[in-house]
Amino acid sequence: MVVCSLACWRCRWLLPLLLGLAIIMGIIALAGRGWLESESAPYVHQASLWESCTRGEQDLNWSCESLMDYGWGRAAAATYLVGFVILVICFALAVIAFSVEILRFNFVRGIGGLLFVVAAFQIIGLVIYPVKFTEEIPLTGDNMFSWAYGFGWASTVVVIGCAFFFCCLPNWEDEVLGNIKPTYYYSSPDKAPYLN
Repeated sequence: MVVCSLACWRCRWLLPLLLGLAIIMGIIALAGRGWLESESAPYVHQASLWESCTRGEQDLNWSCESLMDYGWGRAAAATYLVGFVILVICFALAVIAFSVEILRFNFVRGIGGLLFVVAAFQIIGLVIYPVKFTEEIPLTGDNMFSWAYGFGWASTVVVIGCAFFFCCLPNWEDEVLGNIKPTYYYSSPDKAPYLN
């Protein structure tokens, strides 16, 4: 039998904890300046979700251009930010849902549905950004999508996993609430001589 996991009352805080981890990764993605970076020396390009910075090979100062001047930049930032805000709301709802002694399992399934919406918004933002960035911004040298962009995808993957768990958790309501007595299996001594 495949179990949906989290089928114990003590483990109920794992899902809100994972959502908290997704929030931390989302904050790093929103604040990080490593969405796109130069892959090798000279390091002349660095970009975040909000701006693109370049400098000359011998220059120490970055010259930054806001990505909010582009329609696709606003769209990528808005969709990722909307997904992040809904994720924070889902985290608060999950803490409330799991704090109540008797879980409201339809409420938990609704959180799962909202988490799928979060994932959709984040994926849209994470796809718009690299496609339009490479089309519209002139790049010099070898560039790579870097650590902050990776944290954005990591947050999205955790959200998708949590969405599946939140949606299937109501199927195991009795196990989570402890309403089912454990079944013990044992054999008679003549069938298992090693027990003697």
